[in-house]
Amino acid sequence: MTRRERQEQIDKGFLLPLMEEFYTIQGEGYHKGTAAYFVRIGGCDVGCHWCDVKESWLAELHPPTETGKIVENAVKYSNTIVVTGGEPLMWDMNPLTTQLKAKGVQTHIETSGAYKLTGEWDWICLSPKKNKLPTEEVSSKANELKCIIYNKDDFRFAEEQAEKVGNDCILYLQPEWSKRDKMIPQIVDYVMANPKWKVSLQTHKYLNIP
Repeated sequence: MTRRERQEQIDKGFLLPLMEEFYTIQGEGYHKGTAAYFVRIGGCDVGCHWCDVKESWLAELHPPTETGKIVENAVKYSNTIVVTGGEPLMWDMNPLTTQLKAKGVQTHIETSGAYKLTGEWDWICLSPKKNKLPTEEVSSKANELKCIIYNKDDFRFAEEQAEKVGNDCILYLQPEWSKRDKMIPQIVDYVMANPKWKVSLQTHKYLNIP
């Protein structure tokens, strides 16, 4: 395959820069505690300074992998497949989710929402970032809004984003891991004063699993 042909396959979503894939327990948000197979796609230009997977940012570091192979491997482990990144919506997710749905599995995505929504999803976890705001479409279709709290201004940002999601979207505030000791008490107080919000913790880190 020539470089041009490979790029065409990437642009169409038939090849994706696969960073890693692993079977574990979902640690965050609504589905925490659920066994799921994670597919981490490389490439992200949102650039959160506190990102804990900065090695995912450069797509060219991760091998273009056939979506069919990703699907074939994923469905061996779980009927819940979580696509994360990086920022997976930088790529066309239609081929991946079409093949996953053909296998009868549940498709979940974790996204900043900064790019056009592609793919067929049973669950959309939107984690918006100030650097690059989510599109109106992703906000309106999100099942779960997970706002990361690094400092006090993030509460204001979370409320702004909550105005953009649907009425049935579940709202979470999650402390940024390195600031958890400082921010958890503030989050607890905030949720008690504003009970439309729920607390999300990165329980997989407490369990010492991926």
